[in-house]
Amino acid sequence: MKKILIAIILLLTGILIFRSCSEDKKEKSILQENSMLIQQQISNVSKLVVTEGHFAEVYNYKDSQELFGPLITADKKALVVVNAEVTVAYDLSKIEFEVDEVNKTLHIKSIPKSEIKINPDFEYYDVTADYLNPFEASDYNTIKKNVNASLLKKVEVSSLKANAENRLISELSKFYVLTHSMGWKLVYGDRPIATMGELRIID
Repeated sequence: MKKILIAIILLLTGILIFRSCSEDKKEKSILQENSMLIQQQISNVSKLVVTEGHFAEVYNYKDSQELFGPLITADKKALVVVNAEVTVAYDLSKIEFEVDEVNKTLHIKSIPKSEIKINPDFEYYDVTADYLNPFEASDYNTIKKNVNASLLKKVEVSSLKANAENRLISELSKFYVLTHSMGWKLVYGDRPIATMGELRIID
């Protein structure tokens, strides 16, 4: 009788251990699958989020050099019409993140800053210069530098950046939907993202 009881106890113990090991393996397998799914999703959105716009600028350039004091000067000037194509982009391949399988957390450490690229097309009108103060390469470089700085200021206060930020949030919302659908947490920096609206703190 004792041998039967011992055999039954050993059998039950073996079954419990086997079930425990099986459940642990199943849980680890699910965690690994979820982790791979999250990383794949991040890989899928690792592309440039681009917003394009067009800007026009009319720029008056003038330079004067004194020859024999302020009474006599040599002048040069130009009227420049600029049409520029501007893009605002986020290179999401540069996202720094960590997948914490133990705590079921996707931790986004940093998002790359927006990249603004300006491609201007210059058309020069009414270019005049005195013999003693001719147009040189440095003048054209100065014009390009000043125009780019002016266009950059316009981009910063335009709706172009806001549109790009909205595109960025649209891409990041995929992370929120995915993690919450699997019972995971999304964290940016040291702040948990509990609602879709909180994604706006990421930019």
